[in-house]
Order: sequence, then structure tokens, then C-alpha cells
Amino acid sequence: MRRVEISPSLLAADFGYVMRDVESVTPYCKYLHLDVMDGHFVPNVSFGIPVIKAIRKHSNLIFDTHLMISNPEEYIESFAEAGSDYITFHVECTDDPKSLIEKIRACGKKAGISIHPNTPEEALYPFLYKDAVDLILVMSVIPGFGGQTYMHEASSRLKSYREKLDFYGSEAILSVDGGINERTIVEASNSGANLIVAGSAVFGKADPGFAAKNLYAVLGED
Repeated sequence: MRRVEISPSLLAADFGYVMRDVESVTPYCKYLHLDVMDGHFVPNVSFGIPVIKAIRKHSNLIFDTHLMISNPEEYIESFAEAGSDYITFHVECTDDPKSLIEKIRACGKKAGISIHPNTPEEALYPFLYKDAVDLILVMSVIPGFGGQTYMHEASSRLKSYREKLDFYGSEAILSVDGGINERTIVEASNSGANLIVAGSAVFGKADPGFAAKNLYAVLGED
């Protein structure tokens, strides 16, 4: 079993050939990261429920859906019905994150919570306890755009969260998203991340499948 998994970010795929790109990484990856942007919480718009639903018909990958949207509580059921397996929302986008986690789990899905780089890391401390949440997502870029440079401050945040997750006996996945390449993926992994989102480093390459396989090789994973 791999110690670290890579979740290729669909945002970097060629949407004219989206299933070709998804199928190219399927032999190597278990997860597919789906960035949903609303143009409000982040200054960009990506894709939404219809695209997820369409891809779900043709893929058995674990859909790792990342909601970069305001008022996420209004859409949980829709993203669950579309085929998401993990639904991750931003701590900055709700006044009652614990209730939102319960709502996601009530839909039979895994609940994740993400944090903006400008938000103090303490905002996620209440969710590092055992069974509090299923996934912690650390943003290592400013959310809203692909192709940004990895913010190395994220590594210290990952180390802090990893230490606390382990101390409290939490089995939550610790994920990181943004600026991943052959160099920073090692830094992120060494800092405690065990699910690494990679966009341009996978789907930005001529052969996404080979790119994903190569990133696993860099990590020393088979």
C-alpha cells in the first residue's frame, strides 16, 4: 500500500478531451481532485455539478471534491448526488463547520475541511481530534487559480497538523493543494501530507499518466 497518494486536479486537464485525460491517470491514481469555484469566494469560476455527474458515469476513481464556494451548506446534497466521495469545504465559508461536517456524513460521504493560507492555522485545531473530520486540506497557494508557486509556509502548517493528528489518534487524511512539482511534492510528503493534489504537474504534461507515475517514483512509491 502506498504511504502517499496523488490526487490529480481536473482543473488542469484539457476539457476538450476530459475523459481521455482522466482515463490516462486511472491506472496510477486512486483519487481525482475536483476544484469547484464560484467566482465569489475565489475570483474565478470553474465547473460544477453537471461536469462531476458526467464524469462519474465513466470513472470509478475516488472523487475528491473541493468546494471553493460561499454558502456550501446549500449544495451538499447536490454534490453528493452527483457522485462526490469526499466533499471538502472552506472553514472561512461557514459559521457552523461542525454541522456542515455532520450534513456531509449524513449524505453518506466523507467530510473534509480546508484552510486558506491567510487564515491562522489555529482555525482547524478543533478538527484535528479523532473522528472530527475525514480530511484536512491545506492550501499551499492562494485558492482560485492554477499554476501558482508552492508557498513554503504550508510545510510548517502540515507538520503542525500532522503532529496533532497523530497525537489525537485521528485517521483523517492530511492533504495539500497548490504548486506541486517534482521538488515540492517531496517537501509536502516529508511534512506529513498523505494525499497530494497535483494539477499542472500531471494534466499539464503531454502524457498525464506518465507524469503521475513519475511523481510516485520521485516519492519512492511504486
